[in-house]
Amino acid sequence: MDPILAAAQTIATARRNRIGLSALAPDIAPRTLDDGYRVQRAVHDLLLPQTGALVGYKIGCTSKVMQEYLGIPHPCAGGVFARGVHESGVRLAASDFVRVGVECEIAVRLARNLSASEEPFTAEWVMEAIEAYFPAIEIVDDRYEQWETLGAPTLVADDFFAAACVLGKPVSRSSAPDLLKVTGRALVNGAEAGRGSGADVLGHPHQALAWLANHLAAEGKGLHAGQIVLTGSLVKTVWLSAGDRVRMELDGLGTVKASFT
Repeated sequence: MDPILAAAQTIATARRNRIGLSALAPDIAPRTLDDGYRVQRAVHDLLLPQTGALVGYKIGCTSKVMQEYLGIPHPCAGGVFARGVHESGVRLAASDFVRVGVECEIAVRLARNLSASEEPFTAEWVMEAIEAYFPAIEIVDDRYEQWETLGAPTLVADDFFAAACVLGKPVSRSSAPDLLKVTGRALVNGAEAGRGSGADVLGHPHQALAWLANHLAAEGKGLHAGQIVLTGSLVKTVWLSAGDRVRMELDGLGTVKASFT
C-alpha cells in the first residue's frame, strides 16, 4: 500500500475510535513537513463523512509560548470542519475527546478568495480580504500516547491537535480594535488560566493569515470567501477536566464560552 494512504488510514482509524495514536511504523511515518501535509489531505478525505466539509483552517505554533511548549519553532496548519464549528455557550461532552484542551484565539472570516495565483501574500494584502473577526476558543485534543515523541510531520498529518472551535459574535473589520493591543484571557471555572495579546501571534494575526495563504499557495491551493481561519493561540494550551466551564475574553472583540460536561 502507498505509505501516504497507509499513514492516513492509521490516523483516521485512531480518530474515529478515540484511541491514543502511537508512533507510526517507520515505513509509513511522514519524514518531512511536506509529507505530513500530504498525509493530512488524505486524512481529510477519509474523515469527510464524519466531519462534514472543510470550512477553514487552524494555524498552530504562531506564538512564542506555544512554540516553546511544543518544541516546534514554526507555524503549522490543520483543517477546520463544519461539524466542529460551534456557537458560544455550547455544551460538549468531555468524553467525545481523548484529552480535551482549549486555546484563546482571534479568528477571521474571509470576504473574498485568496487565490494561489496572487501570492506572495503580505499582512496588508490579506487584511483587505477579511470580513470579520471573532473571539474564539480552539478546542484541541491530545489524541496521542506521547505527542512529544511523534515529531512535527506526524502531528501535522493529524491536523496538529485540531478538534473543534467555538466562535463568539462577529466584529466587522471596520469596527475591530487594533489587534496588536487586544489582550486575551482564558478563564476556567472563573479563574484565569492564561493571558496573551494579539502581538504574540507572529507579531500580528494578519501575519499568521499571510503565512497560511502562502503555505497553501505553495501547494497550488487558495483560501475562499466565507472560510474561517483560527490564527493561533494567545495562551499556552489549557487542559481540561469533565465539568469545566471555559470563558475567553478578548478586549474589543468580546467573549466566547463553552462547557465540557
